[in-house]
Amino acid sequence: MSRLTSNDVPICADQRGSTTGGGNENKQECTSCEQKNDDYVGASCKLLNDISISSDKSADIISICANCGKEGSDINNTCNKCKMVKYCNAACKKKHRHKHKKDCEEHLRRVAKLHDEVLFKQPPPAEDCPICFVRIPTLDSGSKYKTCCGKMICSGCIHAVKMRDRGVGLCPFCRSPAAKDEEEAVKRVKKLMEAGDADAMYNLGNHYYHGECGFPQNFIKALELFHQAAELGSAEAYCNIGNAYYSGRGTHVDEKKGIHYYELAAMKGDATARYNLGFEEEAEGNMDRALKHHIIAVGSGYSSSLDAIKNLYMNGQATKDVYTAALHGYQIYLGEIKSVQRDKAADTRDDTNTIEDGLDIVSVYTSFREVHRTKK
Repeated sequence: MSRLTSNDVPICADQRGSTTGGGNENKQECTSCEQKNDDYVGASCKLLNDISISSDKSADIISICANCGKEGSDINNTCNKCKMVKYCNAACKKKHRHKHKKDCEEHLRRVAKLHDEVLFKQPPPAEDCPICFVRIPTLDSGSKYKTCCGKMICSGCIHAVKMRDRGVGLCPFCRSPAAKDEEEAVKRVKKLMEAGDADAMYNLGNHYYHGECGFPQNFIKALELFHQAAELGSAEAYCNIGNAYYSGRGTHVDEKKGIHYYELAAMKGDATARYNLGFEEEAEGNMDRALKHHIIAVGSGYSSSLDAIKNLYMNGQATKDVYTAALHGYQIYLGEIKSVQRDKAADTRDDTNTIEDGLDIVSVYTSFREVHRTKK
């Protein structure tokens, strides 16, 4: 199964046609399998269902009632759980309940298995600095987003150019001078947004969220920008959408949707979302799944996941081999981001900032523990 992208998976339940307040008004129970509609599983099997439905439409296949065998274009009473069979009416659906229940459950198991294969697949490689071609560090302090060219530049290259130019403030990539004031910097960000820059949209969303850099605090506007950035492929935006559903800032509280967006972010390589999923599985007692998430996050340089694995090991919930593998993976990450220029930048305290430095990308949250309650 191929990796899901922002175009493969719906952004939210509202865009799937449901109404506000959780979107349950237009949903029905599947009387054949005696299970209520589940957004979590429904989102997982959407691709399979869409393929089946689109194939039926393209081939103009006449639907057949799974119970009585009646054919016709009006056979559209579908099982809301698996969406694999159709009935001519509710009576046929109820009569076929016991026969279909086993197949329905088997289909959902297959969907869950395929979902986990995608979820726990190794995420795409991290972005490299466009100047030194060394992996960008996971920590926000290890790089800066430049509003002149829309490039993420590592701290090492920024420091090297600043030392060479004696603090003139030219962009290390495009050599443009720093913005003269906040207004000019904002104009640059908006220009990048018009060009479809996901990082610029995500960046501006953060400023609306925090109410900084001259922007009023507006959670709804921030969430709107996060959605736009997510559609363009921003993993961080998906993570912040998940945070919004957990905190209820800009939308209603919906933990299932929060998990859904964390999964989308994690599959695209966001380490914070991966840690959040690991913490959630740990809180639910699913230690095997929690360790899988944390190990992947450690490989992306997320030290909090390494601490989580250490705690599990100290409590006897993880083996020594797992903890050793996590340490090894973290050392590999440190080796991949290491460079002489970055070491010099870390050793040199630089308190001088440009106007654009205030418009650098920042994260709304750092971890699941800070955005929501601590579960026992």
